[in-house]
Amino acid sequence: MTSSLRDPDALFELGQALQQADYQFVTTTPASHRRVNGRDGNERARDLRGVFGWSRPFSADVVPAGMLDLMRRAGVLRERDGHLCATVRASTVGERLYFHSAFPTREDDAVFFGPDTYRYVAALKRSMEAMTPPARAVDIGTGSGAGAIEVACRFPDCEAVGADINPFALSLAAVNARLAGAAHVPTLHSDLLKDLDGGFDLVLSNPPYILDPSELRYRHGGGMHGAAFSVDIVDAALERLRPGGTLLLYTGIAIVEGRDAFLETVRSKLDARCSNWRYEELDPDIFGGQLDCEGYEDVERIAAVWLHATVRG
Repeated sequence: MTSSLRDPDALFELGQALQQADYQFVTTTPASHRRVNGRDGNERARDLRGVFGWSRPFSADVVPAGMLDLMRRAGVLRERDGHLCATVRASTVGERLYFHSAFPTREDDAVFFGPDTYRYVAALKRSMEAMTPPARAVDIGTGSGAGAIEVACRFPDCEAVGADINPFALSLAAVNARLAGAAHVPTLHSDLLKDLDGGFDLVLSNPPYILDPSELRYRHGGGMHGAAFSVDIVDAALERLRPGGTLLLYTGIAIVEGRDAFLETVRSKLDARCSNWRYEELDPDIFGGQLDCEGYEDVERIAAVWLHATVRG
């Protein structure tokens, strides 16, 4: 099953309507989402947060008629068991609103958004504080577009490309950029950087890093317990960054017997190509429930890490 957006302009107007209604919603982990929705009284949505945040079924009188019409025009409304459901969610990070896939994210082209996105944006903002304004940036695997949009809002003259292999993600990212007032965020199809021309002053990414038996694109990071795709991003960035350019990477790393195989793999590459780089654990233990899954029998923990590297000028 694939997702599609019928009318991007209608979704943009829906986002504006939610912003005007002072809509706010912080997206939790899937485990927390299930727990909250499983509580008595949470079977159906009673307000906009229930509809667009908690992805609960709702009756037509819960959503203003104008919003309901925009949902129909955008193609983000469906009926299930006699109730209506939104096929997108809306999350907020500060003043920005981001559309992404509704819960649960079972489709291969689902656009994921959650606690990792908040950590990614926070680390990105810290790193941009002392950064020379880039002329051209790219967010690899942009998803909702959060990374590219934050760069474009911080550096208004920068072309901040949102790159992804998922057409649905590119559609949502384009709408989200409009909602943020980010003028220079082209959303382009690309496998890593293979389909893009030229060099970059900034490469950033928050890639999938889970070892997923179903190999869903928004989750599966490949070999090395899900770190292989992150290694590929480091390689692509070091190849395409202009002199003095910067790589900013947020990812999750499986720690096995105290060892970080990702860091061991990229250390020599960074030493060879970069004037300086730093690597830190932002959170030592995330998605603990993943350790019960196939392929994680020898994993002690999954750490959220941040890599900030500058290539030689």
